[in-house]
Amino acid sequence: MVEIERIEAFLVDLPTIRSHVLAMATMHSQTLCLVRLYCSDGIVGIGEATTIGGLSYGPESPEGIKLAIDTYFAPLLAGCDATRPAGAMARLAAHIAGNHFAKSAIETALLDAQGQRVGLPVSELVGGRVRDRLPVLWTLASGNTALDIEEAEAMIERGRHNAFKLKIGKRRLHEDVAHVAAIKRALGDRASVRVDVNMAWDETTAIRGIEMLADIGCDLVEQPISRHNRAGMARLSARARIPVMADEALNGPESAYDLAVHAAAHVFAVKIEQSGGLSAARQVQAIADAAGIGLYGGTMLEAGVGTVASAHLFATFAALPFGTELFGPLLLTEEILATPLHYSDFSLEVPTAPGLGVALDEDRVAFLRRDAARATLSLPSAQTA
Repeated sequence: MVEIERIEAFLVDLPTIRSHVLAMATMHSQTLCLVRLYCSDGIVGIGEATTIGGLSYGPESPEGIKLAIDTYFAPLLAGCDATRPAGAMARLAAHIAGNHFAKSAIETALLDAQGQRVGLPVSELVGGRVRDRLPVLWTLASGNTALDIEEAEAMIERGRHNAFKLKIGKRRLHEDVAHVAAIKRALGDRASVRVDVNMAWDETTAIRGIEMLADIGCDLVEQPISRHNRAGMARLSARARIPVMADEALNGPESAYDLAVHAAAHVFAVKIEQSGGLSAARQVQAIADAAGIGLYGGTMLEAGVGTVASAHLFATFAALPFGTELFGPLLLTEEILATPLHYSDFSLEVPTAPGLGVALDEDRVAFLRRDAARATLSLPSAQTA
């Protein structure tokens, strides 16, 4: 039997190329919890867990993820059969509640190792890919209308993105709508424009806001109200003239089923971390397909490892009508992969090599990790709004 010998989890802090303004936080850097899973046959699998703004987005933080893996996950998995990722994940599920982001990082590393072992890309281990490229959206989140238009124009000109999501919810409703309207007017039919409210509105504001956004040509509104207000999401979805997408409200198959049963969203933002791993995210996709709900490949603004893990799963989806948001590595000033992911023609190429098909730039990661011997940049994960 090939055994799991040990698991290493460590933190890496990476600055962003610009401020990333969300309703709940303004990000100036991103913190990754990277995982190495060492197997007795010499194969090492890698994984990543990343949150948005530390604890601003949800109950897990990179620091907490590392602590959970070191204290609880690693002892449970030591000696487990590394060739059976599903068995290892079942063991974790039996002993550890929640901790979806940490579980996703571990499952990613298990699948990467197994893919290397059997000579297959992860996409072939989780259902089989139906596409080799994924359309990728870019988020305009500087908060400045002129700068956002300039950024979008440059992305279109370079052939990198022709769909854009705007982060709104921090300003007054009419100011946010005016911001979106100006960008949509500037881009016209050359690009899709969507918005993400990150739960910042109450239901009354959302009713008005969605109507106003429909009038100006916005294509979709993401998580306009609290993740806990399922009934409100159902009411909004029933009356909205543009699709309403669930994001924060989705935290695994059970929540997906509940949202589907109550017709509380037109679109699901599928995220491997939020779901609890690739297998759980695959179940979310199956529920959406059965219920006739559209799919969107979401992100937690992961760097290269988490992004490519998501890409492998999304490449297996039979339909992906709203594309993906796998731009995380492009938001960071530092590259942690030996060979960067390839973005062109408004899309991301999914690697075909065994496992995840990527490798860490070990020298760069050693330099950037938080516990490196040298003094590293001390940047906060987020500055609260």
